[in-house]
Amino acid sequence: MEHRAGSFPLRVVALDVVLALFITVMQVQGTLAKVAAEGAPRALTDFGNLGYALLIVSGLVVAVRHQWPVPVFLTAALASLVYYGLDFPDGPGWLGLFVALYTLTAYGDGRRSLVIAGVGIGVLSIVWLWLFAAADIKPGSGALGWVFFRIGASVMSAALGESVRSRRVIAAEAQERAERAEQTREEEARARVDAERLRIAREVHDTVAHAIAIINVQSGVTAHVLDKRPEQAREALREMRAILGVLRDGNDGRAPHPGLGQIDELTAKARDAGLDVTLEAASPAAPLPSAVGSAAYRILQESITNVIRHVGPTRVTVALNPGIDVLEIRVTDEGRRAAAGDDPADPHLPAQHRTGNGTGSSAKSGRGILGMRERCQLLGGELDAKPTPCGGFEVTARLPLAPTGSRL
Repeated sequence: MEHRAGSFPLRVVALDVVLALFITVMQVQGTLAKVAAEGAPRALTDFGNLGYALLIVSGLVVAVRHQWPVPVFLTAALASLVYYGLDFPDGPGWLGLFVALYTLTAYGDGRRSLVIAGVGIGVLSIVWLWLFAAADIKPGSGALGWVFFRIGASVMSAALGESVRSRRVIAAEAQERAERAEQTREEEARARVDAERLRIAREVHDTVAHAIAIINVQSGVTAHVLDKRPEQAREALREMRAILGVLRDGNDGRAPHPGLGQIDELTAKARDAGLDVTLEAASPAAPLPSAVGSAAYRILQESITNVIRHVGPTRVTVALNPGIDVLEIRVTDEGRRAAAGDDPADPHLPAQHRTGNGTGSSAKSGRGILGMRERCQLLGGELDAKPTPCGGFEVTARLPLAPTGSRL
């Protein structure tokens, strides 16, 4: 047992000192009272007051029972063996031993302390019984009863200490489980907050990217036709003002959560940006889960934004095929087409009209397709983005109607 002198506060040490003094007085005074009443085969003053010394040592050693439980027990047990082995008068000289046994099992380290206590009690019991058998004691004196009393009290002291230790361990484990549960709840709460922040960031990215792409197209068209067709330029400026109003939201309102119910509005904005959009949508047999509807809307929005940004005015087909288990989304564009009368090298044309078609590196390696693929994977779906034989680009997404991934 390691030294644990600094493990207990001063109050506990003071109480142990008081207890040790009380046990010492009880052992000495109790033994003297019994000697005065019944007599004794050997006086406490024999062998240079050795009887008094053994009673005092076995009592005072209790003062350090918390710091050194094993040495305290061994000291008390040895004092008891010597005391009874020299046939000093029987009395309450076992009080210190019982307290030492209780302390050993109550404040020890479990199994090791129990082994030490069990071996110690066994040795004490054998020696006590052997001393009784070797002594010339008159029948009916009650000496054998006191031997069995000491044995039984020793066992009860050890059992009581183990019971106290077990309860303390159970309480500590319960407290630890409660703390771990609280920590787990806090970690889950932080994870939910982080997931919500990520979802908001994605929503903001998708919304702003879509709006900025349309604004870019309209601003390019405005610069190109400002001198030639001022009426068309004014119309484009009105459309940009409407889009900026959506981004500003001056009334602190809350837009509805995006879903396939807003697909008509999305395609209308795409037509305003110059796309020829054909919508092929079948009605689902049952209402779509909100996570699936939101992801489908964002995938459509990002696909259309990519066409606006990388291709420019072209024909786009949007197909929605809700099945029993899977919602399939397909967005196909026909690639870049030159407008009548436009010079491809004209510096007034919008930059995205000169970038190339959807098969270009920007479309394939940009964050847009990666973000769409991540949305599909979060719901347990899959996304395929590839060029078409006709020079266009096609995005196909399959979203399970019972999402298996994390909530967006």
